[in-house]
Amino acid sequence: MKVAKVLPLSLMLASIAMWMVAGCDEAPPRAEPPAPKVVVSKPEIRPVVDYFEFNGWLEPEQTVEMRAQVSGYLDKVHFKDGDIVKQGDLLFELDPRPFQSDVDRANDQVQIFEAQYTAAAKEEKRLRELVGKGGASQSQVDSAEAQTKSLTAQIEGAKQEVVRKKLDLEYSRIVAPITGKISRAMLTAGNLINGGPGSQVLTTIVSVDPIYAYFDMDERTLQEYRKSHASATTQPVNLREANMPFEFGLESEKGYPRKGMLDFANNRVDPQTGTIQVRGVVPNPDVSLIGGSRVSIRVPVSDAKPTMLIPDTAILSDQDKKYVLVIDDKNVVHRRDIIPGKLLDDGSRVILLPENAKTTTSPEEWVITEGIQLARLNYPVDPIRPTTQPTSTAVAQ
Repeated sequence: MKVAKVLPLSLMLASIAMWMVAGCDEAPPRAEPPAPKVVVSKPEIRPVVDYFEFNGWLEPEQTVEMRAQVSGYLDKVHFKDGDIVKQGDLLFELDPRPFQSDVDRANDQVQIFEAQYTAAAKEEKRLRELVGKGGASQSQVDSAEAQTKSLTAQIEGAKQEVVRKKLDLEYSRIVAPITGKISRAMLTAGNLINGGPGSQVLTTIVSVDPIYAYFDMDERTLQEYRKSHASATTQPVNLREANMPFEFGLESEKGYPRKGMLDFANNRVDPQTGTIQVRGVVPNPDVSLIGGSRVSIRVPVSDAKPTMLIPDTAILSDQDKKYVLVIDDKNVVHRRDIIPGKLLDDGSRVILLPENAKTTTSPEEWVITEGIQLARLNYPVDPIRPTTQPTSTAVAQ
């Protein structure tokens, strides 16, 4: 009977180890993950204008406080609160009867003086005829002549009083001196109105079209503005003649959708604030702009010049540095340092190229705009390019 031969333990372990190594060699290699997909686009080149931005406010071109020039009882109010009134429209009417009575009395006085003048003129004529016959003295003639001249002057004075009384009658009808939007009536019919200086304000009218936009420009900005226009002229330019446009928007509006023209700048800088007040005129045919409204204003200080732009969301930060990620012709990611400029209304950011920069982006490079968090430096990506991309030589209007 044969006995099975048992292998030593060390030989068995060695065999198992060799089998495991052989098994590992036969395992399939691990697949590399696919390159992440990112969206890329080339920087856009289009003309951009440099602006100075300010906070301002709107004021009507004309404001009139309506006051009575004569005293009397208010008879009628001829408008509704908040109406748009035209120049010459009747607004308030005082009781005209006392004023008409004064006019009639003044006319009667004129007639009295004219009757007295007629009698005095006849007496003067009679005495002049008698003085040659010895029937009257020269002193009587002189006295009659003085009486005639006195009555002539009194007639003229009475006629002027008639004009004044008629003017009071006219003032009893209070009309709009300008076209604009009227406030509410401060008094109603039946109230006694005291006319003259210091009298109560009956209502207020403000002009609506055009309207003014005011803002304060600091002295440094003013100097920069003058420097930017020094090449155009060396003489002081009247702001109204310069035809300088500006844009503005209300607090409830996005951006600067409205336009106007600058027409006035104050003649001195305020030494306390270091600012100068500037004004622009704005058309307001639909009466949508109201005096006192706060507005954001921007004034162009340069001509449109080609500028490189990229989406603001494509810019990354590295401490105090800003950069973007670009890809080369092999789709490998690289870093490009930039200096960001101002942010435009459409979300594009102006790119200022750093001086003496060794690595910086150019209009011909593809910048990663979406999927930035998936990209890694010096590793490839799978770029998705736009179907239409403006070329760097095209200038958008």
